Amino acid sequence: MPDGAFSIEAFSQHSFYKDVINRLVILTDLKPGQRVMDLGAGTGAVTRLLVEKVAGQAGSEVIAVEPSASALDIARRNLEGVGDAVVRFVQSKAEQLSDIVRKPLDAVLFCNAIHLVKEKARVVEEVCRSLRQGGVFSFNTTFFEGAEPPESQQFYKRWMLRALRLLKSRYDLSPTREKVEARHRLSEAQYDQLMLEHGFVVKSKEMLKVEMSLQSFEDISGYELWIRGVLPGIPLDVGAEVLKDAVDDAFEDLQLSSSPRNWLLMVASKV
Repeated sequence: MPDGAFSIEAFSQHSFYKDVINRLVILTDLKPGQRVMDLGAGTGAVTRLLVEKVAGQAGSEVIAVEPSASALDIARRNLEGVGDAVVRFVQSKAEQLSDIVRKPLDAVLFCNAIHLVKEKARVVEEVCRSLRQGGVFSFNTTFFEGAEPPESQQFYKRWMLRALRLLKSRYDLSPTREKVEARHRLSEAQYDQLMLEHGFVVKSKEMLKVEMSLQSFEDISGYELWIRGVLPGIPLDVGAEVLKDAVDDAFEDLQLSSSPRNWLLMVASKV
């Protein structure tokens, strides 16, 4: 499988996706000279933003942590030659965070991935151990209770029903009953409570509603974790095909130009 196959790369290029991440970085209020971590760094897009924020003073460091070796290799290439801050790449899981931190961090950012973690309490505890007193933990997610606004429900229902029908008619396949972690969604209040129970106080929180285009839904349809989430047990190439065709049909049937989705952004401080 070539690098980038079934990755989030295409989806991450959409302006709304970048705007959500930029907003989270702004809310985190990073300063030159700080030591920060990009947890779940992927191919390094957020890492680059963090370097830009903390570079320029002695002691600045960005640690890019990513469990995928192939994604981390791409991140290294993407950030090759970046100066004015030390960038360290570490292959590791979020659950092992405190094992790789040499000195307390000023901030940890976890972009678009906390919903993928099964042991969320453990990860939050690991983040807390890795931060200095007053250090900041920032994260965002679009997989939480309330991510789909009421006005988008008809669209999602039609998309998924159409995908199931295409899967059956073309391939005589049906998804398994497996439920991936991203579908075990927490509410905004539960994320608040998660922070409070594990050493944090919530400093700021925003809910951003973005309009997603047909192209963005086609792009997310080719993303491995999305395919496995909505069509568990289905081969990735088959899943991507039927999801893309089904979302085209749903947009046409409902005469949509876009569909809204909510992102939750949260910034918490270690007490």
